[in-house]
Amino acid sequence: MYIGILTEDGNMKFLQRIGKSLMLPVSVLPICGILMGIGYLLCPASMQGNEVVGVTATIGFVLVKAGGAIIDNIGWLFAIGVSVGMSDDNHGASALSGLVSYLIITTLLSASTVLTVFPRLDPNGIMIIAFSKIQNPFIAIFAGVLAATCYNRYKTVNLPKYLSFFSGRRFVIIVAALYSLVAVCVLAVVWPLAFNMLTMLGRGIVGLGGIGVGIYTFLNRLLIPFGLHHALNNVFWFDTIGIGDLTAFWAGKTSEQVGWSLGMYMSGFFPCMMFGIPGAALAMIRRAKNRKKAFANLFSSSVCSFVCGVTEPFEFSFMFSAFPLYVVYSALYGIFATITYYTGFRAGFSFSAGATDLLFSASLPAADKTWQIIPLGILAFVTFYLVFTLMLKWKKYPIFGSEEEETSSNAGENKVSDDYMKMSKLLLEALGGAENLTSIDCCATRLRLEVKDTDIINHGKIKDAGAIESHNVGKDACQIVIGVTVQQVCEALKAVAGAESKQSIDKPEHEIDLTDRKKLKRGEILTFDMSDTFEIVITNSKGIHARPAAYIVDVAKRFKSELIMTYEGKSASLKSSTQIMALGVVCGAKVAVFATGEDNKEAIEAVKSAIKTCNG
Repeated sequence: MYIGILTEDGNMKFLQRIGKSLMLPVSVLPICGILMGIGYLLCPASMQGNEVVGVTATIGFVLVKAGGAIIDNIGWLFAIGVSVGMSDDNHGASALSGLVSYLIITTLLSASTVLTVFPRLDPNGIMIIAFSKIQNPFIAIFAGVLAATCYNRYKTVNLPKYLSFFSGRRFVIIVAALYSLVAVCVLAVVWPLAFNMLTMLGRGIVGLGGIGVGIYTFLNRLLIPFGLHHALNNVFWFDTIGIGDLTAFWAGKTSEQVGWSLGMYMSGFFPCMMFGIPGAALAMIRRAKNRKKAFANLFSSSVCSFVCGVTEPFEFSFMFSAFPLYVVYSALYGIFATITYYTGFRAGFSFSAGATDLLFSASLPAADKTWQIIPLGILAFVTFYLVFTLMLKWKKYPIFGSEEEETSSNAGENKVSDDYMKMSKLLLEALGGAENLTSIDCCATRLRLEVKDTDIINHGKIKDAGAIESHNVGKDACQIVIGVTVQQVCEALKAVAGAESKQSIDKPEHEIDLTDRKKLKRGEILTFDMSDTFEIVITNSKGIHARPAAYIVDVAKRFKSELIMTYEGKSASLKSSTQIMALGVVCGAKVAVFATGEDNKEAIEAVKSAIKTCNG
């Protein structure tokens, strides 16, 4: 049932892209915690606004302000990060559009602007309070998605020649601003209503005390597979509805100042991430048939979680293959969050609940009884270990290392080495080769791949190659959990796939003899006997550069037929701008294009028209 929801819901891929896009701005937060943590240690006076005296205190004050510059403008980070991550080619124009959209929305919907436009509104009413909170991560994410959507749709727009300066990516920024004005009109009505509902939810959970903390923490873990935990975090960690547990904690405030037990929505994660995960990992290692393989992966995952609170390598090792176990794992977080609340242990994090954040947050005013991490940690380790042991005895879940140890002579051939290229070659083979891949990307721990056919993917071989877990997402996408080395594997996979693609392109199945043809004039098209082939001279002064290549690709991708361009003995797929650019077609060059497939005639006419448009 769970897998069905994950793979068949078309909106899920969209939400996962948002979750992946948020990883970039979130990865900036650790530097904020480090700067502010050191700064508060050197200058405690900066927390209460007291006078800063001495060189050491001055240095601390500067570090606090440097860290605050990041967390105080987290909306900017989210708007830019989401707009870049959601765009087709991660171009800077999309980032600029995201920032423009965010600034327009937050400025026009600020409390001062709204009161100027509607002077009769109650300055102390719920509507004005809502608009005073408009600069928040929710709006930033919305602006980023809006900008990326505009970029993906309008980045290749060609305006008339007298407006050509504003064509392409420049036009994206203009249209994003216009769409933002429309969004302002909608949000002016929707935002106060949504704000009021979120306020009621937040106040309801705050009113539940430790039970509310446990419910929130349980849902935080449970929603990770769907990428929806970010939305829940924004309600309680950031100042979206007036709670802002994370921002207030690192701003040096106290519980008396904010009106709730500051740090209550973060403290419960520390025992679980620092000690609970190593306990669960030990249980999984002891129950594994292939202990050597399980230890190699789960031990490193535990260390990563303990030190910096990165839990994805551990969680993705069983979340899909043993979802009932993952539900129990999430419930343990909720239970320990409630226990932590009532013990009075308080700590905060800027990135995640690891030892690093615990150390730097210990000097903040809201931190309390941090020594309790030892007894709480021991209790978490034992509890997670026993619960996972009992669950794995009750049912043989296909967890990491549950397969038999390889004893055959060929087992060594599939073991992962430190050579990322070797691992990528094995992954590429398991994925059906480069011809089955249409996009290669990654987030913090996972490879995110778009493929032509998921049916030919061999998930067993993917695990043999060294991956933690893999699963299909719909019919045209696949995710592979690698761990913290995913960036290196991603780059290696791109290189291996690119080399294989080039070899196949250098030897196309269909060859066209273009010899003994009459000399063409610029712009003249020579019609072959075949209706799916033509030859044309490129007259654009810059040849086929990035913009016309992108335009041609957009047109070619509308058709099922394969479209190939040949130039000076080289060939390229017209559905890949990278391959087109690699041809190096210059002004005055003669190229040939042919199409093969069920809609080849329609495809060839459309591409012919596209190239003529690019020729001007």
